[in-house]
Amino acid sequence: MIALPASAVVGGLVTLAIAITHADSTVDDNWYRDGKAINRSLEAENRAARLGLAASLDADGRVRLSSAIAVPWPDRLNLKLRHPTFADQDRNLTLRHLGQGRYEPDEALPDKGEWNVTLAPPDGAWRLYHRLRLGPDGARLGSVEPGR
Repeated sequence: MIALPASAVVGGLVTLAIAITHADSTVDDNWYRDGKAINRSLEAENRAARLGLAASLDADGRVRLSSAIAVPWPDRLNLKLRHPTFADQDRNLTLRHLGQGRYEPDEALPDKGEWNVTLAPPDGAWRLYHRLRLGPDGARLGSVEPGR
């Protein structure tokens, strides 16, 4: 007779212990600074749109950057791959300029998965963002465009 209520109490205590040890912070201590960073990020995306910038990612992991108007290509680009659920799989890559808007990463890209891709020069003058799926067959064709 006591086993059922006792098991509910034990289950509740176990659930409470799990919730306390693996708690997610709901409010960041730096919420104001983070909000300002979001505005700067949107401004960078708007600058990319005004420049008509777009990028494509080929099967070799190389990036081809194009622009509607003539812009000087930076010597390096930062490519951030953010996994939507596992932060330990996030990658920050540096791309070096090969000429004519073509860039090559300093290390291999992941073979598969869905990623939030951000491409920007080191000075943050503009930013391209896109959600991209890399296939299990190694196909990496996709585009990175302004906006979400």
